[in-house]
Amino acid sequence: MGFIFFNKKAKFDYTILEEVEAGLALTGREIKLVRAGKVNLTGSYVKVLTNQKSQTEVFWLGGRIGDNEDSDRTRKLLLNKTEIKRLTGKTQEKGLTLLPLKLYDKRGRAKLLIGLGRGKKQFEKREEIKKRDLERDLKNSKI
Repeated sequence: MGFIFFNKKAKFDYTILEEVEAGLALTGREIKLVRAGKVNLTGSYVKVLTNQKSQTEVFWLGGRIGDNEDSDRTRKLLLNKTEIKRLTGKTQEKGLTLLPLKLYDKRGRAKLLIGLGRGKKQFEKREEIKKRDLERDLKNSKI
């Protein structure tokens, strides 16, 4: 049986420009917690760490999985070198950031959908809420 978890605030707070699927290196305990549904992607983040020894960039996911003190540890994301280089280049542009959008199961493996996004201003969020409310009202009036 598969699992799927969404970062609900991500699409409200950011305009998503691009999406990339990445594997996720989890311990056995963490994968059990994920299958049990004890995951919260709200407030989680993706950051790049550079290994000084081999000059490679690695993406890490920070966030809570489970209820214990080790639940805040960073987890390695599995990406190709070309994807890593492309994403690090784009994140160095002003205003762009990487954020986790969805954690799901694909053929028994945990996958994370990463979004490259630009933060929305407050007026953009208000306009989006108004637009959504109008669409909902129109849909209800047709029924």
